[in-house]
Amino acid sequence: MALGGGHGLHATLTALRRVTREVTAVVTVADDGGSSGRLRRELGLVPPGDLRQAFAAFAAEDGGRLWAEVFQHRFGGDGALAGHAVGNLLLAGLFEVLGDPVAALDEAARLIGISGRVLPMSPEPLEIEAEVTGLDSRDPGAVRRIRGQVAVASTPGQVRRISLHPPAGADRPPAGCPQAIDAVLGADVVFLGPGSWFTSVLPHLLVPDLHDALVRTSAAKVVVLNLIPQPGETAGFSPERHLDVLFEHAPALRVDAVIADRDSVPDPAGLHRAAGRLGARALLGAVADPIVAGRHDPDALAGCVRQAIGEHRG
Repeated sequence: MALGGGHGLHATLTALRRVTREVTAVVTVADDGGSSGRLRRELGLVPPGDLRQAFAAFAAEDGGRLWAEVFQHRFGGDGALAGHAVGNLLLAGLFEVLGDPVAALDEAARLIGISGRVLPMSPEPLEIEAEVTGLDSRDPGAVRRIRGQVAVASTPGQVRRISLHPPAGADRPPAGCPQAIDAVLGADVVFLGPGSWFTSVLPHLLVPDLHDALVRTSAAKVVVLNLIPQPGETAGFSPERHLDVLFEHAPALRVDAVIADRDSVPDPAGLHRAAGRLGARALLGAVADPIVAGRHDPDALAGCVRQAIGEHRG
């Protein structure tokens, strides 16, 4: 199974489907921008955009390339539908009709004919808050708090730490999706990353029930690192800094393997040490797409996935 969101989760799912058809995606639900943000604000629904990306990845690998293209298609023009993705609207309709996001996602999977399962990390829309430095020119070390996925992803400052919050007015921790928790506990291997580190990857560790399941599961846990730092979130981060930040947010989590592109790691010894602090072994391979910068090659990544799974079973 794979945890994440957006294009990063799409890359992992595409690679995993070259290894097995039994794949579950657990997807972040904190997006507040674009089509997803509009539907979230107007209808009070779980934002569908990252969920849509997971469906598109499954559909493309299951031979449903038309469904994948339709799900990703965005309406043009300047009317009410402008900018909305078809898949977002379909999922939003299912959410409203069925009244249960998990039931709606399972029905969407049946409708499209995919074999994988897509689950939200929480059955409710969540909000990210970040502690950021570098926003005050007179005091670069001053900590400012900013809220919202888009604001965090695009901040010109340095994100130091994030927290996750339930819908406004709820005086409790974020709720985990029970089916997602069961999936983590029953998985053979759990993949975390790549993707927007603070807004797609780390949020899964900040849902208390989901965090506890990730700590307790007997599944092998594999972290897939990004190929390049992301402006606005991880600008200036080394590969090992990504792992240190993960540990800072979830110190009880232990990992079995870390997959990284060898050409994206300037200090392999440093990465091996950082992986060791999580209990993991670093696997460095040529997993970058040779043509499209910043994108993983699905076949190469699948090869490293097989190695990580094989070493765990061995």
